[in-house]
Amino acid sequence: MTETYVRAGNVNVIAKGSDVRVQERTLAPGMEIPWHYHTLVTDTTYCIDGDVRIQMLDPVEQVIITRGQSHAVPPNRPHRVTPDGDRPCRFLLVQGVGKYDRHPVDPKF
Repeated sequence: MTETYVRAGNVNVIAKGSDVRVQERTLAPGMEIPWHYHTLVTDTTYCIDGDVRIQMLDPVEQVIITRGQSHAVPPNRPHRVTPDGDRPCRFLLVQGVGKYDRHPVDPKF
């Protein structure tokens, strides 16, 4: 059974091709892009406003990026994205290069 994925927050698709996707995303406090991984694409997050928290597994790691900073999560690395703090965050999410897929993960903390 496949998890139904509902895109959290405000999503503005900037570009979508066969091997790359670019979205502007805004997440309010309490929203998240839930735990998942991709087998071919790298998720590169560019912070535009607020602070973005990216949590990763294998190994466990967390980064917080602020306006003007970016972070890339390579294929096959489970991760989730949330705002850091009590303000919304806005970011560009660049996914590629490769065929998009999304696999949910239950981190079992």
